[in-house]
Amino acid sequence: MQKHLRVETASGRILMLAVVALVGLNLRPFITGIGPLAAKVRAGTGLDMQGIALLTLVPMLVMGLFAFAGPSLEARIGASRALIAALVILALASFLRLFVSTGVEMEATAALLGLGAAVVQALFPGIVKRQFPDHVGLVMGLYSATLMAGGALGAQLAPLIAAASGNWHVGLAWMAFPALIAAALAMFCLPRHGARRLGGNAAAALLRRPRTWLLMACFGLVNGGYSTSVAWLAPCYQEHGWASAASGALLAIMAVGQALSALLLPALAGRSEDRRPWLWLTLAMQAAGFAGLVLRPEAAPFVWVVLLGAGLGGCFSLTMIVALEHLPEPAAAGALSALMQGGGFLIAAIPPWIVAVLHDMTGSFTPGWLLHLACIAVVMVLTLRLAPRSYERAMKLSQPAPLAL
Repeated sequence: MQKHLRVETASGRILMLAVVALVGLNLRPFITGIGPLAAKVRAGTGLDMQGIALLTLVPMLVMGLFAFAGPSLEARIGASRALIAALVILALASFLRLFVSTGVEMEATAALLGLGAAVVQALFPGIVKRQFPDHVGLVMGLYSATLMAGGALGAQLAPLIAAASGNWHVGLAWMAFPALIAAALAMFCLPRHGARRLGGNAAAALLRRPRTWLLMACFGLVNGGYSTSVAWLAPCYQEHGWASAASGALLAIMAVGQALSALLLPALAGRSEDRRPWLWLTLAMQAAGFAGLVLRPEAAPFVWVVLLGAGLGGCFSLTMIVALEHLPEPAAAGALSALMQGGGFLIAAIPPWIVAVLHDMTGSFTPGWLLHLACIAVVMVLTLRLAPRSYERAMKLSQPAPLAL
């Protein structure tokens, strides 16, 4: 069997798992690091509340738009080359934050970071399915867990590094180093398969199926809760008198809950083909977290953020697995995952800005938390359609021909 189809040796598996972990760690710190430093970034760049919201909205929009390009990039230059280039872009954009002085420059680096993350997220699930065909759920759980753990690192380290250096720029620019390390390891470990020629227009065929749009809606509405939380949870508690480091710790705790849930729930759910009961459990945890923020935010903030994080992390991981399980061929499944993320992140980019507008109108974050309770209710209903027996029927007419290796 050709080397690029699967990891054959124990050392190869360990190195590939290290790639999975390091890649995941780099996809969220640039988003979660903003909230704890929001006041300092506003003072240093002149951005207002809605401008700060754009630092989450812009990368999410770019993640959505450029995720659609994932299948084309794989077809033109190969998944490995595109992934390594994207990690280098993440490193460069983070490094450039050392030198920003205006809101426009901050938004530009946010867009560049979103571009790098979009390419990684679009291509990496397909790489995982190709390299670990018999353990997709467990490895995607690891990927999702480290992605969330990266969010925890960003939220916790950004204010600490900023305080230690006396410069908020350094609190954001340090993220260049883990991205460079991930790029170097990926360059060493990833198989060197080149461009792949698609048999027909896979993305267009998938977009003709209602199931693709259903997955986009579920992914987007849930991740809108994540983007709002990382943008406004810390500022919300800062309005209650919390310091930036303490509010950043809240985000870090939420991200730890995400990471543990993203790792454990796929392993537990692996015993059953039907993921829906587990998805409903994660949605119930999200609802409990947002309800706590609405009713008694100061009563048990750590409980609310752990519930919220566990719900968001588990739902992210399980939804990624559900998308990959819809199609057996790795490139086709990866294309479906890329499209789900593309449309999903376009949806998820909007709520932080809506919450900022609602806050400006009411002086409170409560309407924003209520908005996400409504979104959770919608996803609970949509999840009814994700029965395993429906996968083949839902995708049958759009399944693209296998890729030429």
